[in-house]
Amino acid sequence: MPVGEMGAFLLFLMIVFLFGKLWFHFIEAILRRIKKLFTHYKKTSAWHPLSPDKED
Repeated sequence: MPVGEMGAFLLFLMIVFLFGKLWFHFIEAILRRIKKLFTHYKKTSAWHPLSPDKED
């Protein structure tokens, strides 16, 4: 495989990778805004039901 073809293939892979990262961040931003819209008035709770530690 000539060097030019390998370079073109690597450039193509870089473009696909960058597009995927941009697409991921775009979708995450949209989902974050939708979540913020529906959970704006709710108070966030702890992710675990454990009580605080007691000292002996």
